[in-house]
Amino acid sequence: MRLAKSLKTAMLAAAILYSAASVAGAAQCSNTSAGFDDWVVEFKQEAARNGVSANVLNKAFASVSYNQPTIRADRGQKSFKLSFDQFMQKRGGAAIISRGKAMKKSNAALFARIESRYGVPPGPLLAIWGMETGFGSYMGSEHTLSAVSTLAFDCRRTAYFTDQLYAALQLVAAGDLATNARGAAHGEIGQTQFLPRNVAKFGVDGDGDGHIDLVRSKADALSSTANFLRGNGWSAGAPYQPGQANFAALKQWNAATVYQQAIAYIGAKIDGE
Repeated sequence: MRLAKSLKTAMLAAAILYSAASVAGAAQCSNTSAGFDDWVVEFKQEAARNGVSANVLNKAFASVSYNQPTIRADRGQKSFKLSFDQFMQKRGGAAIISRGKAMKKSNAALFARIESRYGVPPGPLLAIWGMETGFGSYMGSEHTLSAVSTLAFDCRRTAYFTDQLYAALQLVAAGDLATNARGAAHGEIGQTQFLPRNVAKFGVDGDGDGHIDLVRSKADALSSTANFLRGNGWSAGAPYQPGQANFAALKQWNAATVYQQAIAYIGAKIDGE
């Protein structure tokens, strides 16, 4: 990871300040929009006590509002209940394989660098890239900070998304997340759809410009994805189909079994296995 020394220091300091351990005593959650504005006031006070600067908080929450599309998406994830064949058809698996092979050729030097550094071959990365955003063609239209704040306020997974919100504030402080950034409904960011905590933990400056930009830089997005897999146990040269050594790392990308299987299948087709 080729981050400037000052940025590395800032990121490490922020990671300590915004750790999940500091989230105790969170403001009251709700399963409706009622009370959201009061929750924001309480959360900002709590975050300030945990070391988040007033400047970061005021910038981050200036345009935050309760995001109903996020709640609808959170309650309606039905595609993960499909069979493998149904899921592949719905997600356009055959098209991802075809285009993925072409993308592998046209980005050969980038994928070679990534595999040399992280041990991850192109196939799984292309499978993830294709399934998540159509190779960067659509990354979502929801206001990222509103989406994460809404889920931190919602009672279903409050602790998990409160941690994601602290991570998002860490990224704002580091200059790696714009306060007007837009992405997927759960606050996923960029071409391979990282949640904020994973950006903070695994994000890589793959193009060497001093920032982690998973939206505009495919080098950053793909390098970060490879770093995520390596950080979750990927072993260079080992196979990655179900039951094989590296499938355990793929399972960490998404909790849905059918999604895990699709990554492995599409990746193998692209890699020519």
